[in-house]
Order: sequence, then C-alpha cells, then structure tokens
Amino acid sequence: MVGLNLEGVYVPNVTPFDAKGEIQYEALDELIEYWISAGVSGIVANASTGESPYLNREELTEMLDFIIEQVNGRAQVIAGTGAMATRETIELTRDAKNAGAEAALITTPYFFHPTEVELYNHYSRVISAVDLPVVLYNVPKFTGYSITPKTIAHIAEDCSGFAGVKDSSGNPGTMAEIIRLCGNRIACLSGAADMFLPTLSLGGKGAVLAIANVVPGTCVELYNAFKNNDIAMAGKRQHTASHINNVLITSFPQVAAIKATLNKMGYKAGVPRQPLLSLTEAHEIAISEALKNTKLY
Repeated sequence: MVGLNLEGVYVPNVTPFDAKGEIQYEALDELIEYWISAGVSGIVANASTGESPYLNREELTEMLDFIIEQVNGRAQVIAGTGAMATRETIELTRDAKNAGAEAALITTPYFFHPTEVELYNHYSRVISAVDLPVVLYNVPKFTGYSITPKTIAHIAEDCSGFAGVKDSSGNPGTMAEIIRLCGNRIACLSGAADMFLPTLSLGGKGAVLAIANVVPGTCVELYNAFKNNDIAMAGKRQHTASHINNVLITSFPQVAAIKATLNKMGYKAGVPRQPLLSLTEAHEIAISEALKNTKLY
C-alpha cells in the first residue's frame, strides 16, 4: 500500500499568526514559495513547529487544504495527525486523507506514557483504519519518552502502511538501531539537524528539520552533496546547519526564534500563538549576533 518515496529535505512549516492569533495565509503562501524554490522534497503541515497542538480541528483541515492547493503538486505534502488518543488520531488521519495529503506524520501519544505494547497497538490500529501511509514521529523532548527501535521494527514488520519514521531523539545509537532493524523496509528520517549527515551516512533517507524553515537551501545542499558523494561539502553544510540549530532550536524557544529570524529576513512569519510568546528584544539581539556570519539577513 505504501508506494511512497520519502527522501530529501522536508519543512515542518511554521504557522504565521497575527497579534490576535489569527492565521495569516498570504504570509504562508510567500513562505511556501521560498521553501519550494530551495528544492525541498516536501512540506509537513500541522507539525510541532507549526504549533499544531494550538490549532483546532477546523484550523488543521483549513491549513492542510491551503498548503496542498498552493503547493499544487510541486512537492509532497505530509500532514501531522498525531493526538493523545487513538480514536482522535484516526479521525485526524482520515481528515488528512480526504484533504489529499500523501502521508500522515503521527507523533507518539503524549501526556500519559504508553507501554511498548500500547504503542504498537496504537499505530497498528491507525494504519489499519486509514488507507494512508504513516510516518511515526519520535520526539522525546515533547512527549517525555522515546519509543524503542524494537517496537518500530515490530510495526514495520506487521503493517504494510507504515512508510517511515522521523526520529528527533538526536541519539546516534537510536537512529543506527532503527536503520539496522528496519531501514530496508521504511524510510528513516532525522528530525534533529545535528543528526542529518550522520543519518544519511547510516543509511537514512533524509530529514524533517525545523531549521529548514529558515535555511532550506543549506539543508538541500547538504543532502545533494551527500548524494553526489561530495562528503567534504556535505560536512561544511552540516557545520552550518548545526550552528543554526544550536542558536534557534537549542538556545532559545524554538517557535519564537524561528519566527523572529524569518521576520528579520523579510518574511511575515508573525508571532507564536499563546501561551507561547515572542522573543524579548535582548534575545533577538543575541540571535542576530550569533547568526551574523551566516548571511541570513
């Protein structure tokens, strides 16, 4: 059922909000053109960088519809459909299929920490309920736990609709073990910029990176250099990606830092939706200083 080629660079798009918390679609359209012109393989709508936990079901559907229409077949569109409960996850995944998404990115359920048996049951039920390729999203910094490579491999063995995994653990051992166990059956994608080149070197297929909102070209150049066996150039691009990741993702609040940087670059990324807040002026100055040699603005 899968038949989906997942490789290259994917952007988990930001959601531009105005000061009242309303989505600014004209601004998003401009950003979509920026990302596609850089050569990304796809856009992941309604993911964590897009503040999906703060979007209601109507907004999630509206956002996905808009992105699919604007992309117009020029790149893949994957929809984030993860929720705390299996039932809701199935409903959101059906919404994504009906909208025309090419796959669903499903985070491991959060708040409660399910057992490995419960996680297997969760994904197998969603995959069997909806005829849409599923990418499992392992993001322990947001969920508080990490699914084991063994359970991922178990799902890959039993579920034909399981297309890939996005691992944001940042742990080289975890990624290596996932690829060893099931890299021949599913696409293994890094969700951590520091792990992009290491993931490719281990046999992974690409990455879904928050920093690709800001530097899609750098990320695409890294991927292309690796594919062309120009490891020296890939290493240079990894140095840049890791530095930007350290500034925007590790050192400051992720969503606010990405939006502030895009705003300074001349795009209209807006502000985070509350309870998240914009950066302080001091933080914006610190980011500008840290990125002054990257020629972003």
